[in-house]
Amino acid sequence: MSRYDNIEEFEPDHRGAGLRIGIVVGRFNSDVGDGLLSNCTAALIKQGVGNKDIRVATVPGALEIPLVLQTMARSGKYDALIALGAVIRGDTYHFEIVSNESCAGITRVQLDTGVPIANGILTTEDDDQAIARMAQKGADCALAAVEMANLLRKIK
Repeated sequence: MSRYDNIEEFEPDHRGAGLRIGIVVGRFNSDVGDGLLSNCTAALIKQGVGNKDIRVATVPGALEIPLVLQTMARSGKYDALIALGAVIRGDTYHFEIVSNESCAGITRVQLDTGVPIANGILTTEDDDQAIARMAQKGADCALAAVEMANLLRKIK
């Protein structure tokens, strides 16, 4: 149903059957990463993505995520990718570097390859904030990845 007369509008499509999804998870702050991953995979399965169509790679931390996403995107094996992890503020400027550079890398991979990437790397002030956000963010990334994969298929 279009909001505009005589103008085609692409509706959100969260049907995941047949989609191939790659997930890259940073192991730094592993409790949060594990929580993000479990909620993300549960949401993917709920949307119809098959277990056999989900691949998970783990990396040491957030800065390593873009390289693995790039490799997965260039492989041609995935309809969408998901980045999961947590960068929790410490006492040094390192937080800003890791947060900014991991996000910039993810965006660059997405634009360079044309493969949609849902960014689920939490950047929080403390562990409590990360834990409070991990369930919802993991599920949100699953829905975003499925929706974007379907949208790009329709546009092409």
